[in-house]
Amino acid sequence: MTRTRGLLLVGLLVALVLAGGVSYYASSSPDGLTKVSEDEGFDRTATDHPLADSPVADYEIRGVDDGRLAGGLAGVIGVVATFAIGGLVFRVVRRPARGHDAAAAGPVHMAAGGREGPGR
Repeated sequence: MTRTRGLLLVGLLVALVLAGGVSYYASSSPDGLTKVSEDEGFDRTATDHPLADSPVADYEIRGVDDGRLAGGLAGVIGVVATFAIGGLVFRVVRRPARGHDAAAAGPVHMAAGGREGPGR
C-alpha cells in the first residue's frame, strides 16, 4: 500500500467515525444561523428548497425513527458520496491527455531567465 493510499484510507475512516459515531452526540439545539433567524423573526419567511423531499434532507434519513441514528447515517452517506465524487474528479483531472506522452517529449530544462525550454 502506498503512503498516499494509506493516508486517504485513514482520512476516510476518521471522517466516517466522526460523521457516523460522534455526530450521535451532537446537540439537538438549533445552530447559530437558525437561532438568529428565530430570534430576529425572519425564519417565518423561509421556504423549502426543491430537494426538501430527498432521502437525506435535513441531515437525516427518511424512514429512520431515531433522530440521532438518522443523522449519523446521513453523515456516513455524505462522507462516502463526497469521497467518491472527489476521487472521481481527481482521477479525471490527473489523467494525462490521450496521445500525449510526457516522457517522449524529452527532458525540460530551465532556459536563461527562468523560462522552461526543451532539453538541449
